[in-house]
Amino acid sequence: MLALLDAWLLAPFDYGFMRRALVAGLALSLAAPPLGVFLMLRGMSLIGDAMAHAILPGVALGFLLAGFSLPAMSLGGVLSGLLVAMLAGGVSQMTGHREDSAMASFFLISLAAGVMLVSLGGSSVDLTHVLFGSVLAVDSTALLLIAAISSVIVVTLATIFRALVVESLDPLFLRGQGVHASLVHGIFLGLLVLNLTAGFQTLGTLMAVGLMMLPATTARFWSQRLEGLIGIGIGIGMAANVCGLLLSYHLSIPSGPAIILFAGVGYLASALFGRHHSLTARLRRRAAPLGAPEPH
Repeated sequence: MLALLDAWLLAPFDYGFMRRALVAGLALSLAAPPLGVFLMLRGMSLIGDAMAHAILPGVALGFLLAGFSLPAMSLGGVLSGLLVAMLAGGVSQMTGHREDSAMASFFLISLAAGVMLVSLGGSSVDLTHVLFGSVLAVDSTALLLIAAISSVIVVTLATIFRALVVESLDPLFLRGQGVHASLVHGIFLGLLVLNLTAGFQTLGTLMAVGLMMLPATTARFWSQRLEGLIGIGIGIGMAANVCGLLLSYHLSIPSGPAIILFAGVGYLASALFGRHHSLTARLRRRAAPLGAPEPH
């Protein structure tokens, strides 16, 4: 029995590429789910998907200029994401349109432009790598970059945590305290772009947002407190990374989709059996005697 467990759970990580993939996934899991929780709290869940597409033109341009150079592609992704965020905010302020509708328009333009650029300068294999990533191909340079970006995100989130919570719930109160809500919002969008840029190497530009949003939305079924949402989201993200990598190794399937599918299975299971707002919780509440306290 112990030999079987060792062969299935521990032996795969004897390989260097599996250890690098594991560390990269765990680093991303520390930074991505808290951002997803705040996106959900601010009613901006789909903005994360829009921003994931917004980095694609910059990644593609970096690929055209330097090939598969992670620093060049990451720098291009950061600049592209920040440019799209500023353009969407500017259009929203000048025209009065909602920021999410402006962001949706720009992400469609960005997606088309990015796919076109990669297609012009590479093969379908290159396009697949950019869109869907390859966590098993993470080298030492990519690992250091992912770890550095994740560390910056975690430290910055801890620094602006209180202001970000207040800005998410009551931006007018934050303004009354002498803090510009737009500044906090801008920093948050910058962290979002950084995280998606770090995640594209492992999960691709199309699925990097999955590690951000699925653990966050799953946590909603288990906690109603902000710290609980963040802690559970991080735990779910880490578990999805470990299980997805193991499944990818043993079944020889793509690692990125396996990780996201594990997170998706967790979401579906939580929607059925979670402590709050799930199908089971609703049935339990209907069956409870009138006036019985709801579990916390």
